[in-house]
Amino acid sequence: MSESLLIRRARPDEAPLVFALVRELAEYEKLLHEVHATEADIAEALFADNPKLFCDIAEWNGEPAGFAVWFVNFSTFAGRHGIYLEDLFVRPALRGKGIGKALLVHLAKECRANGWARLQWAVLDWNAPSIAFYKSLGAELMDEWTICRVSGSALDKLAEGAR
Repeated sequence: MSESLLIRRARPDEAPLVFALVRELAEYEKLLHEVHATEADIAEALFADNPKLFCDIAEWNGEPAGFAVWFVNFSTFAGRHGIYLEDLFVRPALRGKGIGKALLVHLAKECRANGWARLQWAVLDWNAPSIAFYKSLGAELMDEWTICRVSGSALDKLAEGAR
């Protein structure tokens, strides 16, 4: 049997699959305790009338192997849109087959087809195998940038104008 890879957009009936992959990624990253989303949240975000979030599924020999969840962002410096890759995940048993690279190639082509300026994402600093993989593809680690996040009660306080 020949091995085959297909990358395609997730379908509305696949919200359970996408949610399962999100949970598998979170478990791999030791962050499962931070998953507060529900399958319904994921379905609404991906399959609403005017979605702001997109998901591409990688199938290996007809079986779900991984995914890329992304959204369109904008660079004021470049004056053009781009893709922000929120999640990239390949199931551990299927790593080493070029699936992760194929997903990134797919997203780079999406950028080029739309005239978008860049593809960017974050990686956990302890994830040495992924960092090495990304560098091998020409990714530049932006060590001078620190991700900032306001959420939970801090978001509530900020929304109320509190300091």
